[in-house]
Amino acid sequence: MTKDQFRGPLIRVNDWCWRIPKSYKAGMRVDGLIYADDELMKLIRRDEAPEQVANVAFLPGIQQASLAMPDIHWGYGFCIGGVAATDPAEGGVISPGGVGYDINCGVRLMSTNLREEQVRPQLKTLMDTLFNNVPAGVGRGGKYRFDARELRQLMAQGPTYLQGRGLATANDIEHTEARGCLTTASPENVTDRALARGSDQCGTLGAGNHFLEVQVVDQVFDREAAAVMGLSAGQVCVMIHSGSRGLGYQVCDDALKDMRKAPEKYGIQLPDRQLVCAPVNSPEGQHYLGAMAAAANFAWCNRQLLMWQARESFAEVFGCDWTDLQMSLIYDVAHNIAKLEEHETGGVRKQVWVHRKGATRAFPAGHPEVPDQYRSIGQPVIIPGDMGRASWVLVGQPGSMAQTFGTACHGAGRLLSRTAAVKKAEGRRIDRELEDRGVIARAHSWKGLAEEQPEAYKDVDLVVEVVHGANLASKVARMRPIGVVKG
Repeated sequence: MTKDQFRGPLIRVNDWCWRIPKSYKAGMRVDGLIYADDELMKLIRRDEAPEQVANVAFLPGIQQASLAMPDIHWGYGFCIGGVAATDPAEGGVISPGGVGYDINCGVRLMSTNLREEQVRPQLKTLMDTLFNNVPAGVGRGGKYRFDARELRQLMAQGPTYLQGRGLATANDIEHTEARGCLTTASPENVTDRALARGSDQCGTLGAGNHFLEVQVVDQVFDREAAAVMGLSAGQVCVMIHSGSRGLGYQVCDDALKDMRKAPEKYGIQLPDRQLVCAPVNSPEGQHYLGAMAAAANFAWCNRQLLMWQARESFAEVFGCDWTDLQMSLIYDVAHNIAKLEEHETGGVRKQVWVHRKGATRAFPAGHPEVPDQYRSIGQPVIIPGDMGRASWVLVGQPGSMAQTFGTACHGAGRLLSRTAAVKKAEGRRIDRELEDRGVIARAHSWKGLAEEQPEAYKDVDLVVEVVHGANLASKVARMRPIGVVKG
């Protein structure tokens, strides 16, 4: 996915990391660091996303470095795959572009006790049932509807609100990042327009790169960690990728308008107006953070309801309750979010706001925010790839805390723009090509599949190798898709 080629300096740090020195542009407060190997760097140089890494280094209060993961590509303000931590005690800012339009877009992985040989004979029926039962597509609403009062409760409580309605279990909540609730949420900061857009979209997949996949554990690399997660070779899993839908988009859009004059008001010089920001402790900063957290809680509820509908669909096809199929949530991770966390930077432990845009939390073993079940192995890190090749589950490593504020990549990363992907697909049947690979695809449009064809993405195996080699997260298991629902 290219814009103009990056012509600035990229200096090798080691086998897995490259540096843009802060001397590159007057105004950079820290260096830029991009995690990539030689092969991925050839692709990254063709994109102007490294320029965005340099631009983020201008943000007041930024700590250590402006960071980018190996799935880096061009985004709004921040690149996709961008990470930055700011210290509010040093005038640190919050930037909506560092979270993105789809607030708390994220991924959840669910296990089953089914094996591939049990599912294959029923696969087309299963995918048809999932396609019919799980709402997907642009602007699509679903069967769960919430009025403004209910939405505000949902955004304040996260999936705990759904548990009260019999749509979530205690185990689901325990295995969701932050237990599915940012307590700083201020639902009153969310506009009526955003509420209207979200009223019937909780429990819907959306379009673009969002998906529901039926996958098979293809290879296990860490038997101990896999056993703790309940994973084994040949096992069928379900992966869900979605976010906050129209509600989150509107929250971001509202914030960008509200902050338009904040840089001038607070004397902040920016190289790109898409990096519009405000000091964390300013009225504008606090207003956005409250609304952002509310939208994040909405997104966790969205994925919870998507998972619930997937459970119901499996139960329908296999003629038993989903609990008999042991459809348990392994973990849910966010990858478009800003969170206040404690990290060591410059030899000092600080409370910093970590922006992760297209980047996944990767806390190591022993970290207090890792659920008890995974405390001995580290937080599960879920990295989806394209719908024709593979996805991965890893566990966070100590290197992430030392290097990237506890962060790894979030996916393969686009290689082609959507326009270029559609052009490349002219005259082709992507669904038939996928079926030849053993993948049954269901989508509402040819264009949706064309935009998301495997060739539109980097090879996720190469991306994962970088975060593994850099000691950000270590490989546990590789999953290959056998069925996919797209919008």
